[in-house]
Formats: sequence, structure tokens, C-alpha cells
Amino acid sequence: MFQAFSTAALGASLSAGLAASALAAPTGAPLTLKEALSYSFVTGIVSAEHADRIAWARDVEGVRNVWVAAGPTFEARQVTHSTADDGQELTWLTFSPDGTRLVWVRGGDHDANWPAEGHLAPDPTASPEEAKVAIWGGRIDGGAPVKIADGDAPAVSSKNELIFIKDHQVWTAPIDGSGKAERLFFDRGEDGELAWSPGGTRLAFVSRRGDHAFVGIYSGKDRPIVFLNPSTGRDASPVWSPDGTRIAFTRRPGEGGPPEPLLADTPHPFSIWVAQADGNAAHQVWQSPNALAGSMPEVDGEANLAWADGDRLVFLAEMDNWPHLYSVPAAGGAALLLTPGPFMVEHVRQNRDKRWMIYDANTGATPGDQDRRHLFAVPVDRAAPVELTAGDGVELKSEDAGDGQVAFVASGYAEPARVKRVSFAGGREVAPIEASTPYPMEKLIAPKPVNWTAPDGVVVHGQLFQRADGPAAKPGVIFVHGGPPRQMLLGWHYMDYYSNAYAVNQVLAAHGYVVLSVNYRLGIGYGRAFQHPEHAGPAGASEYQDVLSGARFLQGLKGVDPARIGIWGGSYGGFLTAMALARNSDVFKVGVDLHGVHDWTADLARYLGPRSERYERATTTATCPSIRPWTWSGASKQRATCRWRKWSCRTKSTASCGTIAGCGSTRPRLNT
Repeated sequence: MFQAFSTAALGASLSAGLAASALAAPTGAPLTLKEALSYSFVTGIVSAEHADRIAWARDVEGVRNVWVAAGPTFEARQVTHSTADDGQELTWLTFSPDGTRLVWVRGGDHDANWPAEGHLAPDPTASPEEAKVAIWGGRIDGGAPVKIADGDAPAVSSKNELIFIKDHQVWTAPIDGSGKAERLFFDRGEDGELAWSPGGTRLAFVSRRGDHAFVGIYSGKDRPIVFLNPSTGRDASPVWSPDGTRIAFTRRPGEGGPPEPLLADTPHPFSIWVAQADGNAAHQVWQSPNALAGSMPEVDGEANLAWADGDRLVFLAEMDNWPHLYSVPAAGGAALLLTPGPFMVEHVRQNRDKRWMIYDANTGATPGDQDRRHLFAVPVDRAAPVELTAGDGVELKSEDAGDGQVAFVASGYAEPARVKRVSFAGGREVAPIEASTPYPMEKLIAPKPVNWTAPDGVVVHGQLFQRADGPAAKPGVIFVHGGPPRQMLLGWHYMDYYSNAYAVNQVLAAHGYVVLSVNYRLGIGYGRAFQHPEHAGPAGASEYQDVLSGARFLQGLKGVDPARIGIWGGSYGGFLTAMALARNSDVFKVGVDLHGVHDWTADLARYLGPRSERYERATTTATCPSIRPWTWSGASKQRATCRWRKWSCRTKSTASCGTIAGCGSTRPRLNT
């Protein structure tokens, strides 16, 4: 409802400001806002570890349901049967390793910038019963799903033991919903990143202690928790060795120490460690360089640490300016670059035999692939990537489905997201797993990849939506995404917020506007230096030159009236919209700022803290009650967003640190 209201207001504002009533009427009925927003969206896809089964959540006009498919036919079957938009998310889909059971989380707002007042769950229907974030589940072979317990971030062991997070602690409940939930153990920290051992007898977890964090091992109620090589650092991302005897994890320096400059980027190096699971020994495997390019990657999954075949560890780093996969022996040694080239690796998964890593990247032979995603696989011990998909579509978020198949989320410029599969062995024959829903794809316009040069010489990329219907000059509109670590694509986006924006841009183009979506600096997809430019954001907003030069590029295009240029965006895009109207009303005649972020003074005060709590004293939470100086959200499977917490002193109620762009930056970034 909010999206429809906002986008309707957007269209009315732009029409009034740019005199769109003077446009020539298109042939046939143009795409309407209601039609555009009826797209389907896949909110998650997972696979079973030891069974040829996959599951995903599908959202069509707000109606959310869970689906499954099993090999070898992979015929889609609906598990839940909601028929109305109740505003309750379906996230954290998690199989039991044998694939016989599936659990998921219903409710919450896992992509929120900060928790609601009182930490209440969303309740858009104004139900007389308080909405709760809860674990649901059921057997794959049939039966109605049941509510298991209130909680979040579930994990299921090979013995079908269910654990989850509730009130920052680890809880357990019978996976069939037959009994009450209870806290599994007490820990002084705030727990997350749950990882069962291969045998299902021990649990690795991260215990967050404010300015530092430990990796702990729980082995039973009659045994003490073992913390692995505890230090003042921030340990995260625990992964088990295949034999269950060792744990690998990442380490970053703890918070505190001399204050960092507010207006300049500083290195934030990280290291990879391996410890015996009994806590008796640990050693550093690899250390990133103490340079900006050695900082923890600010992309999906951050380090994406995985224990691979041949006793190797695979991880993501940006040492050559691009988020790329590397591997290193678990005993230590030099890191081997697996994915060389000028592109970013994103949404990393490991195949079942642990010999290959599957990922999507913005590269390929089709013009404009820097603004798409295609699937690739690379062996863990050599730089020999194999292309799995290609063309003018967008393929991402893959899972090893078993039976030699890779399942993934696919879309195009017209076709909204749905689940498809491709053979892992070779060939590009892509087959749909789920049927498409009715959608007026014939009314959509194929955006064109364009680029231009900013005043300082940096090449900026964008997508141009322009209807071919005659020579009459039409008003132009600049769209600026939020985030800002985002990248708009030549098709439907993998975030629902930006699929909504893509749909709105299609409506504007269908009604006669020429739309240019600008991928300005601070965004992802064009290298670390592009994502971390000098003098950006509060240090000078250098990224604004990309927006202004994009508008001047748009003014110079054939078929665009240079005197009628508008701009719109939300969150950080709203901030840039307001900046455009304030600085260059000679270019931008109208703008629509959706929930823009403008006043950062309160965030600055919280960041600095009272004088007595700056350099001389260790960081505390006194100025942000119940909120840690660094907070976490999401985990590797769910990959929810980590929200620039050091700056804004905002946190989310569940899960684990650092899974999406921005989790560790020193500069303020405001995400949507």
C-alpha cells in the first residue's frame, strides 16, 4: 500500500512539474502502475545438504508462500497457501540436512534499517493479537505447517535438532512443534551465526561482547563452553572442517583505540584463523594487507568463508580492487586468486563435494553485462572459472540442487524473478522450475546500457529507459538509488525495494518520460575505488557530480527536452534528489524525495559520544541504551543487511554481523 501510494504520488508530482500532459499518447494502452507492481519476487532460495531438494519463498503482490521442488523432475509444489497480503515476511528457509523437514521464519522486517519502537514486529493489518517473529515448519512429504516457537535465525542439525535465536540467546524446540521451547544454554554475550558440526553433536556460535566477539563451542549441558583463541578482536563466520575437528573463522580488530578520521577512509584489515574445536590450539592462516584494499569486503556475505576440498579455505577479498574469490591451504600459505578480471563476485555458494564454488558476477560477452549478473563455477584449487549462464538476462543466488543441477533466481528486462535450473556439468540449457505468473511483459521497455564521463574523468554507468515513438522531445527523469552500496541492473533487481523502483521507471517510460537510472559512485559493481571514492558523502558529496553529469548527458540525448528534467529517489537517493534541487535548479525542474536522509547531526553526536567516552575511555553503550557500538544483522544463509551501525548507533534485533555491503565502513552510509 505504501509503495503504491508513494509511486502514485511520484507520477503525479513529476507530471505536474514537467508538464507531461503535453506528451503524445502511446499506441495501445500503456503500462499502468497497478500492472507494473504486480510482479512476482523470489525472497529466498535454499537447498538440502544431502537430498535433491530446494525451497524458496515467493511474493506476488504481497501474497507470500513457501514452495519446494525435488529432483530429478524438480516439479514445484506449494507448501503454504496464503491468499492475502498480511505483511508477514517469510525468510530464513532452512532444510534439515536430510531434506525431510523444512523450517522458516514468519514475520519481522529483516531488511529494516533499525528496529521499530519497542522492538515490535510489523503488523499492517492492525490485528488485535501482537504480531510475533516465529519459527514455522513441517515435513516435506506432506502435512500442514505448524508454528514451532517464537524466534529467528534457525539452524537444524544432522540429528534434526532445531535451534534458533531468541532474545539474543540460543534456544531449542522439538522440530515437529510437539513441545515447548527452552534456552539451550546461557552465554554472557549476544549470540548469532549458528553452525552445527557435521555430526550434529556440537554447535559453533559467535558471542558478541560489545567491542569484541568470540567464537564459542557448545557440546552439551554438562560441559563448559569452549571459546576458541579468545582475544580483543571481533571473530565471526565460523565454519567447520569436513571431519568436525577444526573451526575456521575471520578476525578483525576490536573497536576502540585512537579515533579514526571522520572524513577519510581508513584500512580495516582482517585475518583468517583455524582452531582445534576442543580449543587446545589455533593459528593464523592468512592476513590481509594493512591497506584500503585489504579491508573486509562490503558485499553480500563479506568474506564468504568456506572450508573446501583438499583442506583449503576459500574466501572473498578485494586486494586487486574487485571482490574476488581466493583460496589458501588451511595450514597457511599464499592466497591463490580464483576469479581474476574486472568484475565483482557476489552471492557465493559451495557445491556439495566442496570442490567448486558457484557464484554470480557482472561479466560476460553480452554488451552491458557489467549491469547484469550471470552464473559461474570455479574449482577451489585453480583459476579456471566456467560459465554456467549467459545472455541478456539476470541470473543469481544459486544453490546446488543435487542431481547435477544448479537452481537459481532468474529474471530479464521484462520477465520478473522466478526459480530456474541449469546443468552443472556443462551446457546452457536453462529450464524453469516454477511457472511464471501473469504479467504484462509485452508492455515493458528494454533499458539500454549507457555511460558517460564525469567532470573528474571517472566513467559512470546507467540504464536508459526510452520509448521509440517519434521525434517529439520528451521530459527526462533521473533516478538515483539508495544504499548507497547498490547497483541498478538491466532488468529486475534482486532486492524487492529496487524491483519496485525498476517497475516505477518502466511506468514512467511507458507514459512518455525518458528515464536514466544512474549508478553513481559509492555504489557496487565497478570496483572498490568506485565504491569508496574520496570526498564522498559527508566529506564533500563527490558522488553528486555523477548525478549532475548524468542529467547533462540526458539533456543531450535526441528526443529529450533539456528544459524539462526531473529527479527522484529514496533514502540516500532522496538525499541526492534534495541536493540536486538545492544546487542545480537550473537543471532539475522538479524532484520527488522519498524518505530521504538529510539531517546527520544526531548520528554524528552519537558516533562521537560524550567527551569522557572518546579516546580516554573504552567505548561503551551509555549514549545508546541497549545498543552496541557495532551491531550485526543477517547471517550467511539469509544475508540480511548490515546497516552502517558504527555511525548511526542503530541495531537490529536478531542474527549476525556483516553480510551485505557496508558492514565495517567508517563513513556514514544510509541503507535502503
